[in-house]
Amino acid sequence: MSFPFSDCFSDLLCSEASSIIISGAGEDYSPEYTSDFESPPLDTEESIAGLLEDERDPARLFSFRSVHQSVDASVRAECVAWIIKVQQHYGFQQLTAYLSVNYFDRFLLSHHLPKRNGWPLQLLSVACLALAAKMEEPLVPSLLDFQIEGARFIFEPRTIQRMELLVLRVLDWRLRSISPFCYLRFLALKIDPTGTYTEFLTTKAKEIILKTIKGTSPKKINIYSITHLYIKK
Repeated sequence: MSFPFSDCFSDLLCSEASSIIISGAGEDYSPEYTSDFESPPLDTEESIAGLLEDERDPARLFSFRSVHQSVDASVRAECVAWIIKVQQHYGFQQLTAYLSVNYFDRFLLSHHLPKRNGWPLQLLSVACLALAAKMEEPLVPSLLDFQIEGARFIFEPRTIQRMELLVLRVLDWRLRSISPFCYLRFLALKIDPTGTYTEFLTTKAKEIILKTIKGTSPKKINIYSITHLYIKK
């Protein structure tokens, strides 16, 4: 079913930029999404130490426990499972799925949705995945094509664009995120300095990370502590 945008989200049109993006006017308006992950993998201790220092920033920390207080754990798990299905369908990077869930959880920590299940969370899932794909993928499907793999509701592109803007506003346009993926090459080379099995190790680690975010009671992956131990050696 198609779910037209309604007054349920009266604050989705939250800035002048929203009318430009949604109407298609203002061809020169093109928000620049930059990513920490466009640069080559970091494998020096100095670079990793910088990431660890940034990760101490309280603004980057959030509690999954708080997220689960704002939304039913099984409902969140369903949304995460859908995001991963779409990521796998299009062959997106695992990082794209991870960032989608990161945006999803951070949004729910600071913004109350009209309903804690149903179409609002589905709309949020689509918007977060679309934003993450724009950050990380060279080719991004249309907003309609995102809505596959068992989506319970089909939203108009205009509605998704409005939700994207609300997510951007709530996250204060902070789409960069230090993730476990930043440390994988460094840790793999510590385990295998020859680099023979680096590809295998990082691939397996990415699979584990995705399995972790699927959980109904996820814990933050403590890459910080593991990497800190390596640097201290």
